[in-house]
Amino acid sequence: MTAYLIADIKVKDPKWIPDYAATVHELVHKHGGRYLARSGNVKTLEGKPLDTTLIALMAFPSEAAAHAFTNDPAYAPFVSARQGGSDSRFQLIDNTDLAGTISYLPKG
Repeated sequence: MTAYLIADIKVKDPKWIPDYAATVHELVHKHGGRYLARSGNVKTLEGKPLDTTLIALMAFPSEAAAHAFTNDPAYAPFVSARQGGSDSRFQLIDNTDLAGTISYLPKG
């Protein structure tokens, strides 16, 4: 079942970004993932805006694949750099419909 990783990041010190942006997508691909978006063009349409600099949305073939990416030892130095230079939140969701009313999604 497809799993989506949502990375919500507020950059505090941008020094980590060039290496992270140039390399981490290869680690995402290594685990079967792909970026759907990695953008700083965040516009709040409803509710209180998040204190966010950028949001990345990645799709993985499974929750296990997403965990394999985040737990990959090759990713660890990039995690440390990102966490040191930002406030970050990574969330994982699947592709289910909690209400069960959308025919093309599995019931959640």
